[in-house]
Amino acid sequence: MMVSGKTVATWGRAFLLATALLATGSAAQAHEIWVERDGAGPARIYLGEPGDVLPEGGDPEFEKLKAPRLVPASQAAQVRKTGYIEVAAPAGDVRVIDDSVFDPWGEEGKKQGVIYYARAGRAEAKAGLPLEIVPTAANADSFTLIRDGKPVPAAKLLVISPDKWSKSFTTDAQGRVTLPLKDKGRFILSATHEEKGDLTLRDQKVATLYHMATLTFVND
Repeated sequence: MMVSGKTVATWGRAFLLATALLATGSAAQAHEIWVERDGAGPARIYLGEPGDVLPEGGDPEFEKLKAPRLVPASQAAQVRKTGYIEVAAPAGDVRVIDDSVFDPWGEEGKKQGVIYYARAGRAEAKAGLPLEIVPTAANADSFTLIRDGKPVPAAKLLVISPDKWSKSFTTDAQGRVTLPLKDKGRFILSATHEEKGDLTLRDQKVATLYHMATLTFVND
């Protein structure tokens, strides 16, 4: 039986998500926050699995996305729609952070938590979030994973194309990847950085923090 590259990539993503679920016992590791924006219109903030078609009525965990924070801070009203939150944003790239979607989980002394960072647009070649996928130049096809102002080498970067094809890339010694962006439409990039230690999330002690970043943009 012949198996297409797209099918293999999809199976690979499903396997990685399933492995994460088994390892953590939480939906947090299988879910991500991402932001979509068309032109200068309002931003749409999603919680779910970006590689899958959004279920009718939104992702089952969407109700946990209550008050994502725009960076820089904004007082614009957040309007709940079916499956996403809509909010007006200034012109340019849009950035969002949220550490309150999932409560820390696991045994005492070994708890885990997740913080989400999301960006829409690739017009700015600079980072504005603690973990961010940053274009090397405006509208470039190469990107750097930045953590607290420093590039992250040997990190996995998952790319989801407009038709939901997905493939994993690894950043080089400078934290960069160059992507074959041939398709037209919206791409979603994601990366996770794991932090261990005596950490705190929302006034709770955690031993592991998953920092999960996404970047979306439309390739014309």
